[in-house]
Amino acid sequence: MLLLVSSVKLVAEIALLAFAGQWLLGLLAGKKREQNLFYKLLQVVTGPFVKGARWVAPRRIVIDRHLPLVAVLLLAFAWLAATITKISLCLQSGVNLCH
Repeated sequence: MLLLVSSVKLVAEIALLAFAGQWLLGLLAGKKREQNLFYKLLQVVTGPFVKGARWVAPRRIVIDRHLPLVAVLLLAFAWLAATITKISLCLQSGVNLCH
């Protein structure tokens, strides 16, 4: 169970960092961000999470432009839930067994 929770936490962390990198690179590159190779690479990493956010978010309420924000919020909640669960599991099994 601890491996599953740690894996969910790791995937959420990688995706959140990819979203942060994409946002920062978008600020730095400006309008030419769509031509940037690294921006495209970060879009490939974050793409499945944005598509998942479209599946979760109602189409009439959330417009496509706001889907990355929905994906970040969902990932943040998943990371928080995984962190709380991991702490709980580590306290139950003993901190020495939880590395």
